Amino acid sequence: MCACATLPFVLSAQTKNGKAIVSIQNTSKIKRTGAVTAISWKSILSKFPGIDTGNFKVLNAASKEVPFQLIYKGEDDPQQLLVQLDVAPNAAVKLSIVPGKAAKAVQKTFGRYVPERKDDFAWENDKVAFRMYGKALEATPKEMAYGVDIWGKRTTRMILNERYKRGEYHVDHGDGNDYYHVGLTLGGGDIAPVVKDKIYYPMNYRNWKILDQGPLRFTFQLSYDNWDVDGKSVKVTKTISLDAGSHLNKVEANYEYAGTEDLPVVVGIIKRAEPGKLLLDEQQGIMGYWEPQHGADGITGVGTIVADPKLKMKVSNEQLLTQTSTKNGTAIVYYNGTAWNKAQEITTAAAWFDYLNNFKQALEQPLKVTVQ
Repeated sequence: MCACATLPFVLSAQTKNGKAIVSIQNTSKIKRTGAVTAISWKSILSKFPGIDTGNFKVLNAASKEVPFQLIYKGEDDPQQLLVQLDVAPNAAVKLSIVPGKAAKAVQKTFGRYVPERKDDFAWENDKVAFRMYGKALEATPKEMAYGVDIWGKRTTRMILNERYKRGEYHVDHGDGNDYYHVGLTLGGGDIAPVVKDKIYYPMNYRNWKILDQGPLRFTFQLSYDNWDVDGKSVKVTKTISLDAGSHLNKVEANYEYAGTEDLPVVVGIIKRAEPGKLLLDEQQGIMGYWEPQHGADGITGVGTIVADPKLKMKVSNEQLLTQTSTKNGTAIVYYNGTAWNKAQEITTAAAWFDYLNNFKQALEQPLKVTVQ
């Protein structure tokens, strides 16, 4: 995800002296800065069958190491190889996968289950941080909340453990804080079924599973108890990925229910009482919100991207909503995320909306993949 993380890339690889040669091509006008890009592990094996998963490195044209991560997706064997690099517009980058002990990559993504804080599940990268609420929170009605919580972050370090250990994550100790309010809403880009304008929230997650743990991508699953949606029993599993350098998560929400009819759903962003700046682009599926100033805490930008030509957007008293639909057993894929002006990277509504538009454009013009 990053500009743009899960994007496949052009690969031409060949076996030569026990190595694979990889070419990554960018045919768009967008510079891909720090792009986390995935390559099929089977493609690498087909060209470098003798590769040792514990003893290889990735080199650029200058023979400098490129950060990488093996992706397992919860399986026993690697499924993909991720690399992080820059690719100029209308240009190509050549890499070599060679034997040798790789330098340890800098940890740029992290997440974990937080039993010491009422079943929170929290995750972060070098730009942003989030959490989802667990079942234990339902026993404390005054604290009860549903949707995605956003943590302000202004350091590239992994700081979740430090914040939970301090127990003062509402206080900014120089790395950011949690001042975002979720309440009984979808928060910072969660999803839920909707029938006749009524949103049917699934309460909080019951079970969690980590599929991949950094350094370039963190992926996990949250599953929820069945709940009633207008007389229909529904179950959902959410698979969420966050890549290094990205302000947006990739979310895959898989709903299961009896029947073959479509299930209407909404992706939402909580709206504040004071005026903020809105981007509601139904054609592109981009919903952006630049919140009003929150005192000394600064300003949070929130955004979602849903690829569906039939979607509709609206603003209710409580939330910005993108409505679409999904089918039984077929995951709906969308993106949600944030920016904080005090991180001094994205500091205006215009810059945040530009980021969302560029992210969508990069999704539509992925780095191309060819295997020779």
